[in-house]
Amino acid sequence: MDFPILSSLILLPSVGALFLLFAKESNTKSQQTIKYVSLFVSFVNFFISIYLWQQFDKSISQFQFIEEKIWLDGFINYKVGVDGISILFIILTTFITPLCIISVNNSIKSRLKDFLIAILILESLMIGVFCSLDLVVFYLFFEGGLIPMFLIIGIWGGNRRVYSAFKFFLYTLLGSVLMLIAIIAIYLTSGTTDVVKLYDLGVNPNYQNFLWLAFFSSFAVKTPMWPAHTWLPDAHVEAPTAGSVLLAAILLKMAGYGFLRFSVGLFPIASEFFVPLIYTLSLIAIIYTSLVALMQQDMKKLIAYSSVAHMGFVTLGIFTFNQQGLEGSIVQMISHGLVSAALFFSVGIVYERTHSRLIETYGGLVSLMPKYSIFLMIFTLAAIGLPGTSGFIGEFLILIGAFQDNFFVAAIASLGVILGAAYMLWLYKRVVFGKLENKELLTISDLNKSEMFVLACLALPVIFFGFYPEPILKTIEVSVNNLIEMYNNNLIILGNNNG
Repeated sequence: MDFPILSSLILLPSVGALFLLFAKESNTKSQQTIKYVSLFVSFVNFFISIYLWQQFDKSISQFQFIEEKIWLDGFINYKVGVDGISILFIILTTFITPLCIISVNNSIKSRLKDFLIAILILESLMIGVFCSLDLVVFYLFFEGGLIPMFLIIGIWGGNRRVYSAFKFFLYTLLGSVLMLIAIIAIYLTSGTTDVVKLYDLGVNPNYQNFLWLAFFSSFAVKTPMWPAHTWLPDAHVEAPTAGSVLLAAILLKMAGYGFLRFSVGLFPIASEFFVPLIYTLSLIAIIYTSLVALMQQDMKKLIAYSSVAHMGFVTLGIFTFNQQGLEGSIVQMISHGLVSAALFFSVGIVYERTHSRLIETYGGLVSLMPKYSIFLMIFTLAAIGLPGTSGFIGEFLILIGAFQDNFFVAAIASLGVILGAAYMLWLYKRVVFGKLENKELLTISDLNKSEMFVLACLALPVIFFGFYPEPILKTIEVSVNNLIEMYNNNLIILGNNNG
């Protein structure tokens, strides 16, 4: 294909943001026009990504739709391409973004134009992360996403927005400085930052442990893994609904994708060496944060801690290095992107009506908001991995992969499924059922058309992929097998050379 489809996907939201920059925001009508323009741009990007998926050849493992341009001669090339793993994250990004734009109806009261510009620029940067085939280009996109999210939290967040925004920014930036040093070290030792060339060349075994730890410092904070997870609850609580959705659905997945693409792909010897560390931190994340979630009184904080636990399953699955574990981790990330987005949208819907996120504010919503209660039930069941939802497929495959690799680790991780059911069902019981003690809720209204549309758009794929995960599994199967084969081959070759 001669058409630069990946560059179009990356640039189109930024072009839309540039157009909005010169638009006037003088009255309600102009605000509606601004929203419709941003919505149009995001939907066009989504349809381009679906076309990309249709044109994608699922039977080959090589990167496809590669575009390469010399940027800094002899050092950095702008190189993008997709395989079966990255294409799904691009579609997830382009799917979630227009839903966030639709949701701003009630949640953003001031500077709507600036907010939508930040969302569109963030979409460009997130898509760039999943397309990048050069380490420096990946780093620029990966770190660039910090800036619009920092502004989204810091300008449109809650009462402690400035504190939370700076905490988010400093935590994630600190880890990424080490990754930048590692990228420079890779260039000095290998002579290239081209990911495809590095896969073929292999990274010097003598430096792999140090380089792996440098990349890990960035990905562990972004995932987030215990104990570097403390920024996430604060960021979620203070962020506006659309910010929380993008943070949980896409930004956390960038780190999981980084583990797959770089930690496993480039540093096989180090990845093998650090498996006990990953297993330990993943189990702590699954069990500890699930117990912390049980104690929460704030709905957003509870869902934020549940995200840490779910991402613990993801890192566990990735480092099993078998087909079930790796496929399960990818499916889990896609599913969590949909389910966590839906749960944060659900919290935002009731928050707009009552201006409270506290669980004790609610109770008896089933009689006042029956449509809302049905949707919340679907997403609650998906979050606990009920069969028939996308959440089950990912967790089931991860646990199968984990049992194959380490029975003891898998047995402990299985407790996280039980704890997940405990905190999510307890949340649902307290919010939806029980006595209607808060008389202020009597005036509350059920879902409006835009809220109904957003939740329905998320519920359909959650249920569809729960019963029929074949489209996802077929897309990733060849790429996952190639990653495992490349991992094993490099492990043998580099190990022998080192010996």
